[in-house]
Amino acid sequence: MSFITLIILFLATFLLAFLIERLFTKRSKKGKVEKQLVLSRAMHNPIISPNEEREWESQGTFNPGVVQDDFGNAHLLYRAVGSDGVSRIGYSSSTDNVHFDERLPYPVFAMQNPRENFPSELKRHSFILYPSGGSWGGSEDPRIVRIDGRVYVSFNTFDGWDFIRVSVISIDENDFFAKRWNWTRPLFLSPTNEVNKNWVMFPEKIHGKFAILHSVSPEVLVDFVDRLEDLAFGRQTIKSHFGQKKPRESWDSWSRGAGPPPIKTEKGWLVLYHAIDKNEPGRYKLGALLLDLADPRKILARGSEPLLVPDAWYENDWKPGIVYVCGALVKDGTLFVYYGGGDKYVCVASAPLQKVLGTLERV
Repeated sequence: MSFITLIILFLATFLLAFLIERLFTKRSKKGKVEKQLVLSRAMHNPIISPNEEREWESQGTFNPGVVQDDFGNAHLLYRAVGSDGVSRIGYSSSTDNVHFDERLPYPVFAMQNPRENFPSELKRHSFILYPSGGSWGGSEDPRIVRIDGRVYVSFNTFDGWDFIRVSVISIDENDFFAKRWNWTRPLFLSPTNEVNKNWVMFPEKIHGKFAILHSVSPEVLVDFVDRLEDLAFGRQTIKSHFGQKKPRESWDSWSRGAGPPPIKTEKGWLVLYHAIDKNEPGRYKLGALLLDLADPRKILARGSEPLLVPDAWYENDWKPGIVYVCGALVKDGTLFVYYGGGDKYVCVASAPLQKVLGTLERV
């Protein structure tokens, strides 16, 4: 290949990359180019994609939760959608937080009959989870925390639009990291006859109690409970409400809900959340709040701009305009954010934690 040919190929590649970037860069009504502000996407995103050879994750792999072990390794639980339309939970791990080389060929959890709160056999899965022969439903959008030697996974249990409840399972952390999937029976955290989703547990007890963040709009709502079983068996009920009478006059006109479990920092609890700009109603964006460590119902600071916006191709491939974060961790001073792109792919973005905290403005 001649030198001139190499130069032509290089210029063509550069031009193609420029055109792709321009294609997925949006402009506001003022004509100002809007780019990601803080978080930087991994160059080889998406890090996990659907696998057509495995029916249970052939249609989508997205919205991952993450937990870190004592050696700094990242363990992902991601939502996998199969050809039967059912969401199950898959597993993958990484030693550097970016390259996820280990990926199990089977789901590690699935709900067989959500309305009866019954998990399926996990050693081998069945493609027929419902008496009707299969329907859209299952275990969606896992979030993970480690508390007192156990790993807790909360997720949305979906069995039709009239049945969306928040559930939690747990496992001894030694079993989890050894991939012995001895899950407890699922517990419902949200009440019956209500539609709730995107509740997140704090990663440690506050004042000796489990803390659950269950709304960020129109206000931050946190409830405390001695035992999660108290919620499951009706001894205690969380009364959650969501919504705004009118949009905020900011980029996060309509705040949708919390993303990952809160992250404890020296300045407060860092909460990442999803929001929509009224000028761009079809695009989910990622914002940040800072809550008081002792009283997490109190907002200390808020980001005036989004941390991440859906401009990459893999955030617009299946369902356009989606960055949906369910997992985040801090390693060596860097915040790693794991998210679903376009309801199809697992992706990661990162930034120095102090840089993220520096973007928050006191309220």
